[in-house]
Amino acid sequence: MAGLLALALWPQQAMAQAYQCRIPQGPITLPIAQRDGPVRQTRVTGYTLALTWSPEFCRFRQDSARHARMCSGREGRFAFTVHGLWPEGAGGQWPQWCPARRQPSPQAAAGAMCMMPDAALIAHEWARHGSCMTSDPDTYLRVTGILWRSLRWPDFDRLSRHRGLTAGDVRQVFADANPHWEAEDVGLVLSNHGWLTEMRLCYGADFMPTACDARRFGPPDDTRVSIWRGL
Repeated sequence: MAGLLALALWPQQAMAQAYQCRIPQGPITLPIAQRDGPVRQTRVTGYTLALTWSPEFCRFRQDSARHARMCSGREGRFAFTVHGLWPEGAGGQWPQWCPARRQPSPQAAAGAMCMMPDAALIAHEWARHGSCMTSDPDTYLRVTGILWRSLRWPDFDRLSRHRGLTAGDVRQVFADANPHWEAEDVGLVLSNHGWLTEMRLCYGADFMPTACDARRFGPPDDTRVSIWRGL
């Protein structure tokens, strides 16, 4: 494990996860998110910051018009990006699709595009999740950005080259790079073939790291993990 840590622990600021990303110069037009589930208004007991490993997401989407900004390489290349900040509720019943009268402002959306490089995703995550946290969509993006920029990242390119890499290794390396985080606070999502697709960072209602429940924790620590580089 010591050799693995020496290999991977070159912490980087969160924005280093977007290589040569360009903030859009013109206004961002957000689509109207279509509700894809029931309205559920429950007390917020914590939060999940869901992060997508973009090389895996874009692996077969380089030519997708829908995902051109994130996957084409023309607007930058991305490592981890924000999928969304999700409020959690008791008993696994998270709040969603709360009433919302406004969209994020074009300025706030443009400023988030290196963190969350998909206008449709920004609109969806605000409408489904952010609306249950605050009545102000720009506040949702601002809080998401504060959490995102607080993170420091091991070198996942180097980590991907480690033989016998496990879910526990990934969790521990991330925790070692980030003060106040423990491995149990870090959830992972793997594809059916064991490739890393997402990281789920678990927070309490006070926005401090907390242990993930089983639903968010994901595969056991001894599960083998592969990381697609593709950068």
